[in-house]
Amino acid sequence: MELRQLRYFVTVAEELNFGRAAERLRIAGPSLSQQIKALERDLKVQLFDRDRRSVALTAAGSALLPRVRALIDQAVELRRQALGLSSSEPVRIGYVQWCPTDWAERAAGVAQLRVDTWVMPSHTQAARVADGSLDLAICWVEQADLEAMSLQARLVGADRLYALSVGQDPSPVDARDLTVLLDSDEASWSSWNRFAAQFAAESGAQTLRVEDGGVTGSTFFDHIRRLRRPVLNNPKGQNDVTPPDMTRRPVQRPSPMWTWSLVWRREEPNPLIHAVVDAFTAGVDRSGLTEPGVWLPADDPHRAQAG
Repeated sequence: MELRQLRYFVTVAEELNFGRAAERLRIAGPSLSQQIKALERDLKVQLFDRDRRSVALTAAGSALLPRVRALIDQAVELRRQALGLSSSEPVRIGYVQWCPTDWAERAAGVAQLRVDTWVMPSHTQAARVADGSLDLAICWVEQADLEAMSLQARLVGADRLYALSVGQDPSPVDARDLTVLLDSDEASWSSWNRFAAQFAAESGAQTLRVEDGGVTGSTFFDHIRRLRRPVLNNPKGQNDVTPPDMTRRPVQRPSPMWTWSLVWRREEPNPLIHAVVDAFTAGVDRSGLTEPGVWLPADDPHRAQAG
């Protein structure tokens, strides 16, 4: 039995839905289910009644839930005392648009977090870590960026990108049949443009440069309607509501994967920052990066780890 499994149990108990719990924890659904089954084996009780349509706590699960929460709180307090957090400065963290939904919970037993309110592009956030304006940032980077700015990175999440097209056809679309939008505003979209251009060059997808910020949002949907072709989504719009006249379609041959890195300074002396890195990246599921047909940029820092 591991503390991580107890946290998983609490999250599933709060959501009563394995899919939502897995999304909140940023792990694959099958991995979450396996961890819960392993915990049930260790405890020798069934924690959930589950079928295809519903998840409910068993009587044993309901009885154990407050005790598990208390155990987690005790572990949090123990780590806090060990690290002497009462006199420590908060760890400053920035992000682009994605961040773990439970990051305050993850860091609670490790350090005080100060979440930066400036939501900036990946290359800007990485540069702010390098110059000391931030201690950590969640962003997209390549290995060359890490070398140039003397940063280190660990995988903290990944998004499998999909295509959007007009109509109700949900069938997979080959990458070579896609259009990939690039934005003329390099100050805002440098990372996306690099990723998208590499993907198009290697997969045979068409590229189209736009000047209206139309790689996401309502203007992005307008471009799809005008082009009448499947268009690759941008990770900033990963969870946007799909318009009723459009359908999400899996991309194959290859399937592009956008990685989110947690970056920090290479010579960082503060042990609290390293503790937060460990807390944020513990148990991150990287299995999706190794699936057949997945595409990552050649300089993605997690490509070698995935292979």
